[in-house]
Amino acid sequence: MDLSLAETQSRFAPPPWTTDSPAWQSLDRQLAADHRARWIDTFVNDLDLSIGTFVGFVGCVTATWLHDQPLLGIIALVASIGFYALLGALIHLRNLPSIVVTLGMSFVWQGLAILLLPKPGGKPPEWLAYVMGLKPPFVPFPIIAAVVIAIVVHFGLMRTSYGAILRGAGGNPVAIGRAGWSLLKTKVVAFALAGTFGVLSGMALIGLTSAADANIGNGYTLLSIAGVILGGGEFVGGRVSPIGAVIGAVTLTLTGSFLIFMRISPDWQIGAQGAVLIIVLALRAVIKLREAK
Repeated sequence: MDLSLAETQSRFAPPPWTTDSPAWQSLDRQLAADHRARWIDTFVNDLDLSIGTFVGFVGCVTATWLHDQPLLGIIALVASIGFYALLGALIHLRNLPSIVVTLGMSFVWQGLAILLLPKPGGKPPEWLAYVMGLKPPFVPFPIIAAVVIAIVVHFGLMRTSYGAILRGAGGNPVAIGRAGWSLLKTKVVAFALAGTFGVLSGMALIGLTSAADANIGNGYTLLSIAGVILGGGEFVGGRVSPIGAVIGAVTLTLTGSFLIFMRISPDWQIGAQGAVLIIVLALRAVIKLREAK
């Protein structure tokens, strides 16, 4: 009896501890998605539901304009970061719920991506494909990139004075305002950083997949929230860990990858990832109750 393609890949896949295994290949794509952008909005007490479609839009720009007309592509990506910063200003000045504004923007980014690339295709710039195709001998490149980014951002957010102000703007905005700091500026900076990481994520994702699709980032929106929460972040603002967000992404990704390696249907992956998140949150609640006693 002939084996299906999925069965063949599952039976003859390399072990998950090797750098060529499906676990690490899946991790490539997961870490290239928007976990690094998600916690930026979380620490200022906002929830962004547009980051997934934004990553898809960036991917379409990368595979078309950035490849064919680099200058136009760079202008489009920089402008998208600026627009993200303007969203932060709009949310603050009009006191709008970020979840509503970003939900509306998700449709805008999706529409722009479809207009730019109606069907899957395009090609990443050669330099981007080269960088994302690097294969160090011992440690997978996505792990190295994730660790470096986590350390750099952790230092900037946790060890600098303005990083404390950004976290304080989410945890106690009244105190930050009374101290003379501009809450508008902190909101704009936070959303600009989120847009920057979203652009980097979209470019990295296209560098890995070698083609773009307007829907390529849609599945990462809620999964990125789960990764941040799993990594120790909270929705109350000011409580977030860059390193924890990366660890959360790794945990969720390897959960699905090991299910594939164990020849379990991919249909169970989302359920398993949700179960891991529920268990972790339950254990966190138990620990807090014990500490309170």
